[in-house]
Amino acid sequence: MKRYHRLEKAIALALILCGILMMAGFAEKCEDISTRVVRLHVLANSDSVEDQALKLKVRDRILTEAQGLLGEMDNKPEALRQLNAAIPALQTAAEDEITRQGYSYPVSLTITNMYFNTREYKTITLPAGMYDALRVTIGSGKGKNWWCVVFPPMCLSAATEEPDTSAQLDAVLPADELNIVENADHYEVRFKLVEWFEEAREWLRSSEPGACTPSESHP
Repeated sequence: MKRYHRLEKAIALALILCGILMMAGFAEKCEDISTRVVRLHVLANSDSVEDQALKLKVRDRILTEAQGLLGEMDNKPEALRQLNAAIPALQTAAEDEITRQGYSYPVSLTITNMYFNTREYKTITLPAGMYDALRVTIGSGKGKNWWCVVFPPMCLSAATEEPDTSAQLDAVLPADELNIVENADHYEVRFKLVEWFEEAREWLRSSEPGACTPSESHP
């Protein structure tokens, strides 16, 4: 068993080394992208139709409550500070919405740094990596998730209209990184290699004794 575990680590390390050698420049840009945004991550209690519908109600309530706060953010450190300060109020709103919908699930809101795989959002694609996120867990949190970007404030109108994601990202990403997220089709292979690299790194991180790294629940 120990030999098998060492083999797994060797394979993971080899993938990381290959990633470093083949993808250094592109991977560095992708990692920088992940440090410039804050995501919203809402996990449903389960995959039942009712729990998935409740997830969206809670999402809408949180975005409505946070409209003024999130819309005024102008840099990431300030965004995280304001989100941390707003957690009690946002949690109260989430709890009220769950009760209004006839449920008694507990709900928790935390700011965390967690792994996301490559995901598309409207007209952009965010690379795999570790992202700061406002994580909302309803009940057991074992259902399919919903996510978006709250800094820059790309999902404030998620329930009603399609925001101009490119214009919002233009304020926080350099031109070369904006080009990457807007033209994912041109970088499909490199996005996949970055994802393999990040998954190997995440596996190594989470396999360390005592490690407990939150990871994304896939829809």
